[in-house]
Amino acid sequence: MHELLNRSTATEYADLLDATTGMIATRFASVRQPFSGASREELHALVDQTDLDGDGVGTEAAIRELDGLFLEHAVWFHDPAYVAHLNCPVALPAVATEAVLAAVNTSVDTYDQSTVGTLIERRLVDWTADRIGFGRGDGVFTSGGTQSNLHAMLLAREWTLARHGGERSGILPRLNILATASSHFSVDKAALMLGLSDDAVIAVPDDGEGRMDPIALAATLDAVRDAGRIAMAVVATAGTTDRGVIDPVARIADAADAHGVWLHVDAAYGCGLLVSPTRRRLIDGIERARSVTVDFHKSFFQPVSSSAILVREPRDLAAGAWHADYLNPRENAEPNQVDKSLQTTRRFDALKLWTTIRALGADRIGELFDRVIDLAADVHDEIARDPELELVGRSQLSTVLFRVIPEGTDAVAQDALVARVRRVLFDSGRALVAKTVIDGRPCLKLTLLNPETTLEDVRAVLALVKDAAAALAGMSQDLGEDLVGTEALA
Repeated sequence: MHELLNRSTATEYADLLDATTGMIATRFASVRQPFSGASREELHALVDQTDLDGDGVGTEAAIRELDGLFLEHAVWFHDPAYVAHLNCPVALPAVATEAVLAAVNTSVDTYDQSTVGTLIERRLVDWTADRIGFGRGDGVFTSGGTQSNLHAMLLAREWTLARHGGERSGILPRLNILATASSHFSVDKAALMLGLSDDAVIAVPDDGEGRMDPIALAATLDAVRDAGRIAMAVVATAGTTDRGVIDPVARIADAADAHGVWLHVDAAYGCGLLVSPTRRRLIDGIERARSVTVDFHKSFFQPVSSSAILVREPRDLAAGAWHADYLNPRENAEPNQVDKSLQTTRRFDALKLWTTIRALGADRIGELFDRVIDLAADVHDEIARDPELELVGRSQLSTVLFRVIPEGTDAVAQDALVARVRRVLFDSGRALVAKTVIDGRPCLKLTLLNPETTLEDVRAVLALVKDAAAALAGMSQDLGEDLVGTEALA
């Protein structure tokens, strides 16, 4: 038995990969719903019955086993009835490139481990910075938006400390981050990890639809200063996770600049607008940010993970550097990106984006993102016309928030139905929708990131939602039950 990939196993590797991709392709061709509907108990049993301490079964058998163990019960993001979270179907050239990444196993922390890989990533960083409007910006690929936001807040903290004398013990407890309640949870998580105070993140009022109010931001910045505290960063969001709205970046930049505060734009969701042929204007002002998060594995249709943090001033990245002789010797002028990254070992995730851009072109990627935004607009109109559904605001991107309102139910009962409907659909495997809370009330959420999903596909999901809600409401009425308080069961 040959265990490792090398010159002597090249033919065996090709045969194995051919068989594996054939198995996966068969699943893609046959999948008819996003999840099998297997219960957690059934899946636990499948996993737990596998012997991990005995003799190996051989490579071919182990791969075949994955068909029934994993592929049978995977969640399929390409299925049109998957409309739950910010997961996209992936571009074919990117999937093919994943085979290259795994086989060569490049790590792009130092040049001597990656050579041309480092140069490809650097070119894509420059390309993205140029799309943002940074000119001579810089950045590095990351594992996702959470890491990118953490990295940005680290850089903002160090930049702010340097501007206030660098003395940590007296300044750190006074630092504040200003964001809206709709900002990504990773902003609060970053504050915790960076040792800021428990009340470091201040929620700036929004316009009633989830977008930061620039006038309220200016007032909050004044209040922070007057309280003897220090605004470390303002976080604007270009595509909030739930509402899918975009903060008015240019006006936010005006307020941040007036107070000398680091502006970070979290464009993890909305970064597809950088290549949109029709909607780039929605993020005008992003070039004025000090740092930007982009998630290519959302709106550029890349496999997880493919993300980056970009900075307008290359020197800002130096705040996160740490010297290690074995990685970046002093005499070495090579571009070792470990100086820029929070990670050391780091996968060459830039390559699949490179291949996708080369294969499809940037405009085509933007057109695909435009298509899901167009679909969301059509779905908004569809829900607004339906007497059994209630639209909860309108997105600027591709999320759809709504409630189902069966005849004879009041608002309290409708709220209680949200989690139960979601659970019924998930348990059936026929459709996956998400649940969230907006202005204190639960609602259902569709996240449309599949450019091949049609309005008819979404109508079918909405029909399932309405049928489930009507059945649940009817069952509760027949049994004399109150829907209130049942949300925790789901």
